[in-house]
Amino acid sequence: MNSVSFMSGSVERYSSREQEEDKEVKAQRLRAYWRANTTLIRNLLIVWGFVSLGCSILFVPLLNNIRFGSVPLGFWMAQQGSIFTFVILVFIYAIKMDKLDRRYRRK
Repeated sequence: MNSVSFMSGSVERYSSREQEEDKEVKAQRLRAYWRANTTLIRNLLIVWGFVSLGCSILFVPLLNNIRFGSVPLGFWMAQQGSIFTFVILVFIYAIKMDKLDRRYRRK
């Protein structure tokens, strides 16, 4: 690395090979970030799909054999449980993405 002095300090110049390596490292970090991002989104969508479609429509007859308070669980999941699950998933996504952004911003 060469260093060039200016009035207010020094500026480092990178060789073209170092610039290419730096670009490659950034590209790898970006790919890793998006891979983690899409994995998180995929997993949360799977949970959301299972709860909203599975528990609220497909498995209602099975879940109705279980009582949640004074109502059948299948009915409760269709009316309230899927909404609660969705809100919880939104918070989980926000927290996980904040951690993911911090992790990849540091490097």
